[in-house]
Amino acid sequence: MLQLGFLFSNCGHRLRRCFFSSLTDPSFGNPTEISDDLSLYANKQQTAISLKTLLDTGKGKHLHLFDKMYKSSDAKSDDQKVQIQVANFLHRELPVRLAHRAIKLQSNSVMTKSKYVNQVCNWYKRSFEELRNCPIPTSLENESKFYRLIEGIYDRHSGTLINMAKGAHEIRSELGQDIDGFSDYDEIQDHLNDFYMSRIGIRLLIGQYLALKGVPMESTYIGMVNSKTSPYEIAKQAIHDASYICSRTHGDAPDVTIHGRTDLTFPYVPSHISYILVELVKNSMRATVESHGVDLMPNIKIIIADGEKNEDVVIKVSDEGGGIPRSNMNRIWSYLFTTADPSVLNAILNNHDDVRDFDMQIPLAGLGYGLPIARNYARYFGGDLTIMSMEAYGTDSYIYLSRLNDRVLK
Repeated sequence: MLQLGFLFSNCGHRLRRCFFSSLTDPSFGNPTEISDDLSLYANKQQTAISLKTLLDTGKGKHLHLFDKMYKSSDAKSDDQKVQIQVANFLHRELPVRLAHRAIKLQSNSVMTKSKYVNQVCNWYKRSFEELRNCPIPTSLENESKFYRLIEGIYDRHSGTLINMAKGAHEIRSELGQDIDGFSDYDEIQDHLNDFYMSRIGIRLLIGQYLALKGVPMESTYIGMVNSKTSPYEIAKQAIHDASYICSRTHGDAPDVTIHGRTDLTFPYVPSHISYILVELVKNSMRATVESHGVDLMPNIKIIIADGEKNEDVVIKVSDEGGGIPRSNMNRIWSYLFTTADPSVLNAILNNHDDVRDFDMQIPLAGLGYGLPIARNYARYFGGDLTIMSMEAYGTDSYIYLSRLNDRVLK
């Protein structure tokens, strides 16, 4: 499966031709020539693209291709042309990616035991059908219609994580497994991992287009990508968000200090770093409070490390929250594994039908999805997330953020 990856490398020439052929050939994916069929699209190969390509397209560096691609377009400004270029790529690419997900969900006999998984599958099918029936967005009018459709699709799928979590628990009950047993069920764990990695790619493609249509938060943004992403600023906001969640649950939160390269900036997707840091800091806060109480809480430390020749930007979150038993270290990466009170989990599953993914109203712990999703975000661009624990003392979490280079990810 080809994920959103780095295109320009020694092995990237074929992929580059694939991406640009999809840009320059208006008949590629033409609804009048291709049967509206999930299976047909699921057998198509996803287009490998790079973050560099997203940035260059957002900056208008491929506008020299526009007249060849869309001779009849009424777009006048460079911004309008860029948006039409991106919209047409999504019009062709998203049905392929959605079809892959829908077919894989409905063909898994274990996953289809859940009504929640089936609901998610139906969302993918509905979005696929809407995109196949949407006019090709070469004109300003059709691009505006496409934009509204994409907004609706983005919103429709916003509750996927909570629904899939409910589905996984439903499947666990059907299989007669407890939390530990389900964590060791490799087939389902691998399927969920594959699903969420693909979801990150789809959400990023859609989010990039929607962001290009909006007003940039800052001049350094090209869509969702900030050319001067500051881990320090993201860490400050993550501390604020995690403190709110922890204080709501426990009445107070430990202090967090930030050290190291607080001046560092580099090109990245800030929302990905934000999710990872919020997850790690709230986990550290919960462990610290439960280990020490609210009266004698040791500080949590965030350290940002980088050098000009470093392969990665590395962020460490260090706590003295008592650590993790060695027997649980592999299971912390499993979906549904949680050490929280089962009543918390039941409350989430029974009372949060309208919650969007990563909603701050979800309690501090209990869903069992935070760490594996966080690791997926870190790995998506070639980085990683690792955790080292000293039981009875504390935990060190290391986020490796790969510098945006020319590697192709598949």
